[in-house]
Amino acid sequence: MPSVKTDRLLGWLLGLLAAALVCAIYAGIHERVVVEGDSVPGFTLTADNGRQVSMPHFAGKLLVLNFWASWCAPCIEETPSLSRLAERYAGKGVVVLGVAVDQNDASYRAFLAKYKPSFLTVRERKLHEEFGTFMYPETYIIGADGKVLRKIAQGADWMDPNLLGDFDKLLENL
Repeated sequence: MPSVKTDRLLGWLLGLLAAALVCAIYAGIHERVVVEGDSVPGFTLTADNGRQVSMPHFAGKLLVLNFWASWCAPCIEETPSLSRLAERYAGKGVVVLGVAVDQNDASYRAFLAKYKPSFLTVRERKLHEEFGTFMYPETYIIGADGKVLRKIAQGADWMDPNLLGDFDKLLENL
């Protein structure tokens, strides 16, 4: 029959193991979440137009990296204004890259046919994990040095005067 002392020791050990597990899980998740000020993970993707794009490709420009999905209502809602943003700043040092996380290629293609985004798009299933992005849309505005200047973890009206003012200021500092 176990003693009270042994029961307490086992209780303390189980509590310690549980705390260590919680800390390990938190650390694992926290390490993978890219936030403002972080350098972005390196990547090379092939856009739908056949163009290879990677972080060095965007040197000297602001990159608007938008993770989205065809089934995401806020993603659908923000696509027209994101297209207008891409058009407005084309040739001015801003590049918009939409990364769809769709599993189904047909759904992705149907979205493109219906909403006709005027920015680079790619369907890619892993990059969002490198950023710690699992809710959509989520957008990273990345500076010429590869650091996140701003993270927007929700749908946005990309033609909002405040956002446009932010882009104008960021371009002044390029």
